[in-house]
Amino acid sequence: MKILYFAWLRSRIGVGEEELSPPPAVGTVGQLVDWLKTLSPGHAAAFAETALVRAAVNQDYAGLDHPLHPGDEVAFFPPVTGG
Repeated sequence: MKILYFAWLRSRIGVGEEELSPPPAVGTVGQLVDWLKTLSPGHAAAFAETALVRAAVNQDYAGLDHPLHPGDEVAFFPPVTGG
């Protein structure tokens, strides 16, 4: 699974993308976030406040309950504002 990080999430984690194989129990975006928090102190810091993080699965906005499948691309980013 390809995981992309943008803005301050990238800074806290230290990389812009990772190829990861989550355990079989990880079936939703929310479960992925919970698992990612366990990978490193940077991941834990990036996902400390999940209300400040948005997700997209295969380039479509997705909520925490969105199902995941092998080969998905998941992107995490802060809320986007217009101007």
